[in-house]
Amino acid sequence: MTNNNNEPRTGTLAETENFLAWKAEEPDGEVTYHIDINNVTVHFFQEEWTEFLQLVRELK
Repeated sequence: MTNNNNEPRTGTLAETENFLAWKAEEPDGEVTYHIDINNVTVHFFQEEWTEFLQLVRELK
């Protein structure tokens, strides 16, 4: 995780060969979630992330 007060703190949540899920804690307290799929990144706010995880669980 980075540790500059003006920069978001980032951390990897999960990683495979083709995908990366990570989160960013913004200096203003907002937490955003991101999924990298090859050269595309999908960004989520907390409420969207929660709904996305629910969707993924239902795929099983």
